[in-house]
Amino acid sequence: MSLLPLSASRRRPPPAGLLAGPPQVTAILRLLPGLALTACAVAVAQWAGRALPGVSPAVVAVVLGVALGNLTTPPAVFGAGLRFASRRLLRLAIVVLGLQVALPEVLALGWRPLALVAVSTVCTFALTRWIGPRMGVSPRRSLLIATGVSVCGAAAIAAMREVADGDDDDVAGAVGVVVLYGSAALVVLPVFARLAGLSPYRLGLWAGASVHEVAQVAAIGATAGAGVLACAVMVKLARVALLAPLVALTSLTLRRPDRARDRDRSGDRSGTRRPPPVPLFVLGFLAAAAVRSLGVVPGGVVEIVPQVTALSLAAALFALGTGVNLRTLARGGRSLALGGLATAVIGAISLIGVLAIG
Repeated sequence: MSLLPLSASRRRPPPAGLLAGPPQVTAILRLLPGLALTACAVAVAQWAGRALPGVSPAVVAVVLGVALGNLTTPPAVFGAGLRFASRRLLRLAIVVLGLQVALPEVLALGWRPLALVAVSTVCTFALTRWIGPRMGVSPRRSLLIATGVSVCGAAAIAAMREVADGDDDDVAGAVGVVVLYGSAALVVLPVFARLAGLSPYRLGLWAGASVHEVAQVAAIGATAGAGVLACAVMVKLARVALLAPLVALTSLTLRRPDRARDRDRSGDRSGTRRPPPVPLFVLGFLAAAAVRSLGVVPGGVVEIVPQVTALSLAAALFALGTGVNLRTLARGGRSLALGGLATAVIGAISLIGVLAIG
């Protein structure tokens, strides 16, 4: 299974001697074309995010990548830069995301909203993973959909991808699910809240506990006023705080059967180098969250962290999108059904919790 943004079968070797020079300089030069292409795509995604409230630039970026990868065959000269963006920048985005999570501010919500977040997230994650294979969705894609719906959309999918060992089509399928149902929530939640007589505060709490993307939560919360917006986003960040433990626990769980198979097939493999039980970028996320929680991050840095995260994630998802095969993705009707079910589950559980909190 290839995880490269560009299929090896579609690449053409660059002209000989084009990138000759010292190894370090050559390596940097190989990155520049792909990174320049990625930067252009991110600029377009940022513009679209500003023009379309509630639309995440990361989502626009992956759409642009999919379009480029399926409408044309990008030259091989872009390959190194796209691979760098899909791997290094992706991990950077997840680590920087940790700087948005200030645990004292999250804990200030009180135990009831936090319990609501924990119950709705864990139940949705577990149920989606269990029912996905029974609906005919692969375990890898079920895991990615479960993570995206229950935690924080595209960022969560990107973080879980390495653990799930999912390919580009799995990532795109999962992102497509959270985009579709998260966008529908922009219309459905406010209308339902109005019909049900929910207060603006309850709407903000419900949005933060159930809607997939941070940008979508912010768009819903903004319709109810600045105070409600702050509550909705803080509840959403409480879900983001669950990303690292969820990825770490999943990684440890998936490694156990792998180790057992290794012992059965090859006996003692103590000399074999294995990847760390918890991805290093997850530890970086936890370290960043700890630093932010200690209050030692300058205010100016805190203000630009969301922009840095959005840019890095958009770049990574654009690069991943270039390797997506739409023909394979078009056969993903069961994935859409699974995503719809997962969205309904987290919406129903969180609504019941909001009504119980009062």
